[in-house]
Amino acid sequence: MDYGKMAIEMHLKSRGKISMASKVPLTSALDMSLAYTPGVAQVSLEVAKDKEKAYLMTNKGNMVAVVSDGSAVLGLGNIGPEGAMPVMEGKAVLFKELAGIDAWPICLATQDPDEIIMIVRNLAPTFGGINLEDIKAPQCFYIEDSLQDLGIPVFHDDQHGTAVVVLAAVINALKAVGKDFKEIKVVFSGAGASGIACARILQEMGTTNIILVDTRGTIYKGRDNLNSMKEKIAESTNPEMVKGTIHDGIKGADVFIGLSTKGILDADDIRTMNKDAIVIAMANPDPEIMPEEAKRGGARVVGTGRSDLPNQVNNVLGFPGIFRGALDVRATRVTMGMKIAAGRAIAECIPEPTPEEIIPYALNLAVVPAVAEAVAQAWRAETAS
Repeated sequence: MDYGKMAIEMHLKSRGKISMASKVPLTSALDMSLAYTPGVAQVSLEVAKDKEKAYLMTNKGNMVAVVSDGSAVLGLGNIGPEGAMPVMEGKAVLFKELAGIDAWPICLATQDPDEIIMIVRNLAPTFGGINLEDIKAPQCFYIEDSLQDLGIPVFHDDQHGTAVVVLAAVINALKAVGKDFKEIKVVFSGAGASGIACARILQEMGTTNIILVDTRGTIYKGRDNLNSMKEKIAESTNPEMVKGTIHDGIKGADVFIGLSTKGILDADDIRTMNKDAIVIAMANPDPEIMPEEAKRGGARVVGTGRSDLPNQVNNVLGFPGIFRGALDVRATRVTMGMKIAAGRAIAECIPEPTPEEIIPYALNLAVVPAVAEAVAQAWRAETAS
């Protein structure tokens, strides 16, 4: 099936995927007077006197900006803001259909981090949350960190959405094979935004033996050619200072997590992993190793990022519910505790995980309410103390 051709035909026919719909009627002079002039002037004065009323009298509290500079779109690379637009529209559709959130693509004609920060700061009064998307590393770290004082959640989904869903998959995969976070060795292929965020969330779960591998090989303390974020993560990973390629790093691993490129592993690599190996290969559209090849090498649990293969590990299980919960409690940020709560909630949607089923289906309607409630409870607990 040629999904690319079918998608082009659909997008041409519908001229994109989103539109704006009114919540109120506009069929009479009274409707006009209430929705617009003269009545709206009084509403504006009320909000001007008390900005918090924007959450009551406008759609601010249910609107999210999906902001991208087009510098790291899917696996396509730096294709610019116009190229990013179809993906950002797709995110908006998922926000609306799965969580009832009105999300708007904002694709910027700049890749200067300070300009992006300035633009988002000036847009913030309109929105209840900011979803940063497809912005390359290391700029994405700087941009997100610089916007944490806005008073609304600012969440880079490539980092944290990926980390949350990977956490859910690993929780259930470990249950399925009878292993524990504190005892496993985890190897990542890919040390960009998502790889570093995934490593950090697994560290929070107690995993200490983690190796990240980039295009130059394993990351270790003191290695040259590391950016500031890789230098920082090198301080707390690769405790045995393993050097070499992914083929060296994967030896004796319990879990492989792929966030890189297709076809870098084969069955022989999997044979060097520990018994009951877990392989989560998320490169799109083609994973680092195909499931049948991983199983031929002895992998017990295999997941990918693809919807046409079992155990799809996809951000759609995370970001709609995370934002729904954060918006519902007027959270001012998304904390590590909220992310872990979201990961646990996704995992719990599979009460009895097996190697064949470690993660819910991407469109499982039970996921968003469960994640939203878990995120909301985590925020309440953190702010009550």
